Amino acid sequence: MKVFSHLSRTLILCAAVGILAGCATASKPDSMVAVPAETLTRHAKTVSVSTLGGKETSSVGKSQVSDAAFAQALIASIEKTKVFSAVVQGAGANYMLSVAVVSMDQPSFGLSFTVKMETAWTLKKADGSIAWQEVIKAENTATTSDAFVGVERLRIATEGAARKSIEAGLLKISKLSL
Repeated sequence: MKVFSHLSRTLILCAAVGILAGCATASKPDSMVAVPAETLTRHAKTVSVSTLGGKETSSVGKSQVSDAAFAQALIASIEKTKVFSAVVQGAGANYMLSVAVVSMDQPSFGLSFTVKMETAWTLKKADGSIAWQEVIKAENTATTSDAFVGVERLRIATEGAARKSIEAGLLKISKLSL
């Protein structure tokens, strides 16, 4: 009988941990849109955007940044900041911006989660020559004051790292002579 009681408590504890842990949710593009701290120089040229290296979020895994979500946030950031005059879908732009998620370091446990993200940025002219290329490292920390539930805290930290990467990349592009 004592074994059954111990087993019951263990099962209840496991269920409670599962409920508190929740399921991973994908990063939200709106939460990754850049909010630059300084005014960016605006280029009177157009740009097309492509992203790669992102991952889809599994409900049992960690919150990830998909290529589609990152591209959506990047395009919205360019349109909001007006670093380029317009974003063009497909061919016909003055520049082609490609951003690859190289790595993302995400913690599994803790009260504060710091996510570190490394992205490779390449800006090419319409003729294919490279105008600018750089690796950008960004990080963001989310604490229990941001979200009590761990999976939400991790998503917030992940979105913040992506947003800071976009902010840094667009700031660097705004300083180029195009």
